[in-house]
Amino acid sequence: MIYEDLKTIEYGRAWDYQQQLFAEALACKDKGIRPENHLLFCEHPHTITIGKHGKQENLLFQETYLKEKGVSLFQIDRGGDITYHGPGQLVGYPIFDLEFYSIGLRQYIFNVEEIIIRLLRTYDIRSERLDGAAGVWLDTTTPSKTRKIAAIGVRSSRFVTMHGFALNVNTDLSFFSLINPCGFIDKGVTSMEKELGYKVDMEEVKEKAKNLFEAIFIEKVV
Repeated sequence: MIYEDLKTIEYGRAWDYQQQLFAEALACKDKGIRPENHLLFCEHPHTITIGKHGKQENLLFQETYLKEKGVSLFQIDRGGDITYHGPGQLVGYPIFDLEFYSIGLRQYIFNVEEIIIRLLRTYDIRSERLDGAAGVWLDTTTPSKTRKIAAIGVRSSRFVTMHGFALNVNTDLSFFSLINPCGFIDKGVTSMEKELGYKVDMEEVKEKAKNLFEAIFIEKVV
């Protein structure tokens, strides 16, 4: 697993880089060569992305207004609906060959959710999965309080993945008011900062997330 911290990077540049690594992985498979697995971490400037099955009505403002707010808009090729990326959010892009890890896409998504759940546990934040909705949530047994802390959206081809997850660490949650996050109108969003009442060290979160990726993916392969 090759790890790279891209720091703060414009969404389009990160997407281009993902596509490059994704294409290289598929080319390796065409030649019978095992692809390298890459794990990219970054933060993005204010950005809204709409997945291939996303509904335009979940974007609540015109693109001209978004530009005035300094928010970029991208129609992209991942699964899922609409989401927001921005400063203070840890975004992870695993370009993984799932055949190497001997798992399918459903188990892959389960693993990514598990990484986030375990990471949050180290901060005494109790999180869990929500049936029928990818990502990581809080208070799933109380519908009026259910809120999302991490979104997951993936594209895969021939068992190679791209796109990934977005964990709200110190995110300005007001930007989620521009959309119906992930298409939901009856559930809220939250962040580690909001739950804990203080800003969280992003470098510490990255290190914990990286270690958990290695523990859950690499150690089970060796």
